Amino acid sequence: MTIALATIILYAKDMQRSAHFYRTHFGYLTTGEVSEGLIELKPAQGGAEILIHQAAKSLKLGSAAIKLSFSVPDVAQFVASAASAGLAFGAIHQANGYAFANTKDPDGNSVSVSSRQFRA
Repeated sequence: MTIALATIILYAKDMQRSAHFYRTHFGYLTTGEVSEGLIELKPAQGGAEILIHQAAKSLKLGSAAIKLSFSVPDVAQFVASAASAGLAFGAIHQANGYAFANTKDPDGNSVSVSSRQFRA
């Protein structure tokens, strides 16, 4: 049996705003159409797809229970490019042979970019 993480479902207060965030800053492809209560985002260059689902008013968003981490070969270059597109990241941290930086999506979910996958 083969098992792979293929889809992440994110709950959003404003589905279109969240879809725009992941399309603009992380290169996901989407029509923005709501179908079966979801907006589907496909990765342009591989990885898990994201489904945006309307959050119930009672759902508390932005908890630290999940963090999406996107692999990039050059964190500093990605962070600089994101800044020019209006997305601010925190400080770039150095770890065991890789770097990472953190930000939040429109609903307060933690998002990072990391070069860990590309370390020697």
